[in-house]
Amino acid sequence: MRFRDFHKNIKIRIIETFTSRFVGGMIFPFMTIYLAYHFGAKTTGLLLLINIFIGITISFLGGYLSDQFGRKKVMLYAECARFAAFVVMMISNSPFFESATLTFIMMIVNSISWGLAGPANDAMLIDVSTPEQRKLMYSITYWANNLSIAIGGIVGALLFQHYLFELFIALCVVEFGVVFLVAFFIEESHSRRQTGQMSLHKHVLHIVSSYRRVFQDRLFILFVIAGVLVFSMELQLTNYIGIRLSAEMPTQSLLVWKVNGLTMLGFLRSENTILVAVLMLFSSAVSRRLNDKTALIGSCAIFSIGYGVLAYTNTVWMLIVFMVVLTIGEVFRVPVEQSYAAAIPPEDARSTYMAINGLKYNLAMLIASLTITIGTYLSTLATAIIITAIGLSGTLLYALILPCVEQRISMRSESRKMDGKTVNQ
Repeated sequence: MRFRDFHKNIKIRIIETFTSRFVGGMIFPFMTIYLAYHFGAKTTGLLLLINIFIGITISFLGGYLSDQFGRKKVMLYAECARFAAFVVMMISNSPFFESATLTFIMMIVNSISWGLAGPANDAMLIDVSTPEQRKLMYSITYWANNLSIAIGGIVGALLFQHYLFELFIALCVVEFGVVFLVAFFIEESHSRRQTGQMSLHKHVLHIVSSYRRVFQDRLFILFVIAGVLVFSMELQLTNYIGIRLSAEMPTQSLLVWKVNGLTMLGFLRSENTILVAVLMLFSSAVSRRLNDKTALIGSCAIFSIGYGVLAYTNTVWMLIVFMVVLTIGEVFRVPVEQSYAAAIPPEDARSTYMAINGLKYNLAMLIASLTITIGTYLSTLATAIIITAIGLSGTLLYALILPCVEQRISMRSESRKMDGKTVNQ
């Protein structure tokens, strides 16, 4: 399986995602600083919560609309709205006019666009890929995302303060290219349902029934919960672990450099990004030789234990070594986990299921935030044990439900084969 064997939609999305996230990475990671400068730290926290909540709410609508009216239509409207938001943000930070309030409102429009397009994007990739292609597809996507955000973040750190207007110009140009690609090159991958004449009231009832169906799918919900527990490990680095290192880690020697907790956090993040970019080049060849169930459970266990050690130790070389260990777990975990997540939903409700699956980040962030509070009451060792237990609980849950997941996938595959034979006859 090679990149050129992918469907045209997959190739376009990977290239487009790399470009747009590279430019976006120069701006959006630093918008918290921008808002804090204009509105103050307390107000900024509230504004960001509002922004996140709106994005989550809209993603439910995006999942429903994509399943009802097709992926491309939802994606195109969302990308057009995003392009308009970026143009207004550019004007609002130009040499002739500045408005932080208008900039924040457009950030909300951007969140609405992400909420609408996200489930459609995820479902479209599933629509046009085969189960055999998905591990490689998600490996390349994850590699491209990490590399683009990392490079964009480095460039943004150098340019954001003095060249924000120019960065927004670049973002508008890239987003216009995205709109062009979606409009003229992306192919529709999902046939529309005949629901265009439904009243608003019936649409609302249909949304409720669609998501009730997802939440009644016990296997999928347990899979999402396991994913949240494991993924929360990754967010500990910039939450509890980062705070602990800054407060507890004494200045130490790293080869010819002196590092403290803050600089060590930056080094660990850079180490993780570089290792992901390098290891992803080789992980696909290795993962093909491993059983998916074994690969996922083993990688989640390594991932969780690695972050557990980072939550406790202050020794430079221990931190470096276990970052290598957990990153190995990460590069094997992500493609397999996403492949399973793609195989579980029924074909007629993929976007709806992906909207729920997309809540992983926000729920994992909630867990990571809670461990900060827990860490103020408990010792470092006790907190590290709790963090490790959270990750291993997710790993155990995966181990318990994966046989059922594989059984569902197998039954669905057999059903497709039978349907194909019936059609041929």
